[in-house]
Amino acid sequence: MAVRGIRTKTRIPTISTTEIELAIARHYGTREHIIVPNISWGFNYMHECDMFIIKKTGYAVEVEIKRSKSDLINDFKKPHQHKSNRIREFFYAIPKKNLADWGKLIPEHAGILSYDKIEEDIWDKKLRKWSGKKRWVMIVRRERNAKANTTSRKLTTEEQLKVARLGCLRIWNLKQKLIKNEQN
Repeated sequence: MAVRGIRTKTRIPTISTTEIELAIARHYGTREHIIVPNISWGFNYMHECDMFIIKKTGYAVEVEIKRSKSDLINDFKKPHQHKSNRIREFFYAIPKKNLADWGKLIPEHAGILSYDKIEEDIWDKKLRKWSGKKRWVMIVRRERNAKANTTSRKLTTEEQLKVARLGCLRIWNLKQKLIKNEQN
C-alpha cells in the first residue's frame, strides 16, 4: 500500500515516523481493522506499542517501528520482549535498505515489514497520459510472516473499545494541532 505526496525536491527525502505509521496503517487496511499508533497508557498495563492493530477476528497485531540499528538492538533488551497473551502476531518494521543486515538480528518469531520511499510518475486521469511530474510514495512490504502466538486470545469487546477510544483521543489532539498550524 502506498502513501502519496507530490515531490518537491530531487534528492530522496527523509522518512518521518508519521509517514511510516500511515504507510503501515494503509498496508493493513484502515477500513478493515482498528489501528492505533503509540499506545503507551490506557490499555490495562500493556507495554508500549508503536502500532497496535486489532483485526476483524479480534486478534491483535503489534508492529514495532525501527529507524536505526541501535534502536533495534536496544529493543531486544526490553524485559517484556513484546510478548503478551493479547498479541497474536508481532512484526518489526525496518528500512528496506537495511533489510539484509538488520533482518539477521530479528528473532525468528517476529515478522518483518520493510518500508521505503520511492519516486513514481504521476498519471493524469483527465488527459489519460503521464503528466511528466513525479511524487514520492511510501511502500510497505511484508518480508517475513510472524509466527502466531498460539497462547494469545481474542481481545474482549471491552478491550477493543478501550483501544478504539485511545485512537479517537488522537483525532482531537490532531485537530487541535491543525488549528494551531492554520493560525500560524
